[in-house]
Amino acid sequence: MNKTLIALALSGVAALAFAPNAQAYEAGDWVARFGLGHVNPKSDNGTLAGTLDLEVGTDVKPTLAVSYFFTDNVAAQVLAAWPFEHDFDLNGVESGSLKHLPPTVTLQYHFNPKGDVNFYIGAGLNYTFIYDEEIAIPGADLELDNSFGLAAEAGLEFKLNDRWSMGAQVWWVDIDSDAELDGADIGTANVDPIVLGVNLAYRF
Repeated sequence: MNKTLIALALSGVAALAFAPNAQAYEAGDWVARFGLGHVNPKSDNGTLAGTLDLEVGTDVKPTLAVSYFFTDNVAAQVLAAWPFEHDFDLNGVESGSLKHLPPTVTLQYHFNPKGDVNFYIGAGLNYTFIYDEEIAIPGADLELDNSFGLAAEAGLEFKLNDRWSMGAQVWWVDIDSDAELDGADIGTANVDPIVLGVNLAYRF
């Protein structure tokens, strides 16, 4: 999947060669980015119940991000996505799954908003809603707390014309969730994923 994301981003470079002059971002603009996000949790996601090594799998889902430019260079972005679903292993054995929604708000700085190629970085906060937890223990009830943490991002985009652009992003998100099994604390899941994304953007 990572190769697919990179290929889509590079195709934007080829399209740029045939694009007309693109209009710069400026204060007051709204930008909507429609794309795909690949959530890749870090390796070693913690130990549950003292002896169970947790490994959380990856997932890919559609994303939507909306930005507002306060100045030509500074924008705020809200990132949302279709619910992600992750399988997880305990001691190397597939043991359950969970779903989550990760709305994230960042403040961005755009280095070249007036150019055809623009790079930006951002930092902010994430609140992850975790639900539909399942574990392969008959009759057992697994609960994972929602998570609140920091987030950081970097993005590169290629303007295609006056309104459209194509881009790629990478996010790091701090997701730590306390886990309970049948009401008893069993540890913390340290997910902390890297999220790779590609998108098409439309400037309003």
